[in-house]
Amino acid sequence: MDLSNVYEGKSVLLTGDTGFKGSWLALWLHKIGASVTGIGLEPKTSRDNYCACGLGSVITHYSCDIRHYDQIQDFFSATNPDMVFHLAAQPLVSESYSSPRETFEINTQGTANILECIRHTPSIQVGVMITSDKCYENREWIYGYRETDPLGGHDPYSASKGAAEIVISSYIRSFFSKDGTPVISSARAGNVIGGGDWSKDRIIPDFMRSLEERKPIDIRNPRAVRPWQHVLEPLYGYLQLGATMLTKGHSFSGAWNFGPLYRNNLTVEDLMRKFIEQGKRGEMKIPEQHESFHEAGFLSLDISKAIHQLGWHPVLDIDTMIRFTLEEYGVDNLSTEAVFNQRCAHIDEYMNLQKKV
Repeated sequence: MDLSNVYEGKSVLLTGDTGFKGSWLALWLHKIGASVTGIGLEPKTSRDNYCACGLGSVITHYSCDIRHYDQIQDFFSATNPDMVFHLAAQPLVSESYSSPRETFEINTQGTANILECIRHTPSIQVGVMITSDKCYENREWIYGYRETDPLGGHDPYSASKGAAEIVISSYIRSFFSKDGTPVISSARAGNVIGGGDWSKDRIIPDFMRSLEERKPIDIRNPRAVRPWQHVLEPLYGYLQLGATMLTKGHSFSGAWNFGPLYRNNLTVEDLMRKFIEQGKRGEMKIPEQHESFHEAGFLSLDISKAIHQLGWHPVLDIDTMIRFTLEEYGVDNLSTEAVFNQRCAHIDEYMNLQKKV
């Protein structure tokens, strides 16, 4: 799909633009000609992707908290966007244990606030609401979760995302199902890696910090299996979904999974071994005992719906995903222009791979 044909000249409002995935999506939207307005918190560090790419000079950013409904409604009214991508969130399982109430306020009530803003902004045609693969009731089985499987969540983060999905479904059925109303969908993806992510308690940022500190990385849950994917894979899914919703309407409303090729489902330990082998540096340590919070042991997504109905396909094998990620962190200390150009080069390489599918 030629995304420029759909997004060029469109006014797109993006929540969470300073976050890891949000900043990559803002860059991609700008690259294909959209007029991007971002709302979210200020970047946590100068190394975050938003700052590293110099995105503040190419998009419009409003600093606000999505828990403040009146403020974000003012930004919606001032922007009059054609499309909305909602990525603002409290994104960490570990943080949800220390701040559970805040996690629910941001991830669940915050999602309701964005949907309410969409409901009261006549210009909006499409809203893509990003949740998480952790929204499912985890059964610790080997099968990929389908969009129709039960929602749930053991930890506060997962539960907040499951609850957000229920809110989204309610708004779709109550307010966004008739012709002439915005087309709303939810997108479920997780375990996304790529340059510019320096969040705590995430395996790749922790690994990159361990390289800088020249010490082994402690592997918290070495046997946990996750659907690893480079950030460009789900973002292309979000963009393709938004474009299809815009052109084909309510038949593409609802929930969508975006996960990797099945062979990219690796244990944390195996992923680290591959990073160390390919990057030719680093060391990991697996403690005999590790005090930790509960996390799912096995998690996988069934992406059949996106493949067959949307025409989306993951294209990056594990080695290419790791190469992309190492190259992106490798330019971390260069100029914002160099980082921006390198990110764009990876988007171009990724889209060339998509053309071969």
